Amino acid sequence: MMRRFVQSLCTVVAGLTGCALLMTAAPAEAQEIQLTGPLAGAPAVRKLRLHRDGRFEVAPGASFTLLDEYRRTIMPGLRLTYHFTDWLGFGAWGGYGFQYNAGLTDELQRVAIDGRNCDAQPFTKACQLTSVNLTKGDLTKDQLGQIQWVAAPQVTVVPFRGKLALFAELFVDTDVSFFAGAAAIGVKERKECGTTNQNACSDTFGLESRMAFAPTFGLGWNFYPSDFIGFGAEWRALPFAWNTSGFDNHGLGTDEAFPDRKVDDKDREFHFTSMVTVSLSIQFPTGIKTTE
Repeated sequence: MMRRFVQSLCTVVAGLTGCALLMTAAPAEAQEIQLTGPLAGAPAVRKLRLHRDGRFEVAPGASFTLLDEYRRTIMPGLRLTYHFTDWLGFGAWGGYGFQYNAGLTDELQRVAIDGRNCDAQPFTKACQLTSVNLTKGDLTKDQLGQIQWVAAPQVTVVPFRGKLALFAELFVDTDVSFFAGAAAIGVKERKECGTTNQNACSDTFGLESRMAFAPTFGLGWNFYPSDFIGFGAEWRALPFAWNTSGFDNHGLGTDEAFPDRKVDDKDREFHFTSMVTVSLSIQFPTGIKTTE
């Protein structure tokens, strides 16, 4: 019995002694790994092709508006950008618009204008109820809004770049860009009517031009098959208020939420106008920079 007690006591003492030694040991420290050999001090990427750094870009293209209610716009245009670095540039974009009708416009013209023939029978109930909001002639010439032109200075940032591979055989340099700026927009809208010293809106139809201002922003995806020629696509937003229909939408009652038989700036509604652009870009000088 005595022998077993002594053995157990020795075991406990040995265990406590080991724990004490572990607790008093010096803390472990991570060792810094020094890279040696041919890769010592090497950059993360060698021979990186800088398609933008210190170059002036000329990019003709065509833009197409999206989700228009009445009149859609095709806008040939041009983007000019000087890139201070490979990731930052400043320039301007602009274009001139050509319109064509959406399906809703053709249906309104056929049913509500030509079908009712209010020019010959203005006394009918349908013609009297819509006399302020519907012309007796051509919708596209008399009341529907359209974008005539856009000019926008903008800043471009390029946070992502790399190569795109197709079937592990064809490789092309590519990057993703973001841009933001302020846009001046030439708009044609229905003439103001119904206010003091103006004719009644039932007798006044026609378009007049004005200039609107809006922020503009978006993103682009760009490809560079050669040192100085590229192509790409971008999405652009132009949120602003305008009267696309030429209707008497607002102006009376609580929060001016009801028609007031006048057509003026109160009838403009906010539209998140957006468009897609496809373009061909040419960089000057034509020689390209590369990193070490």
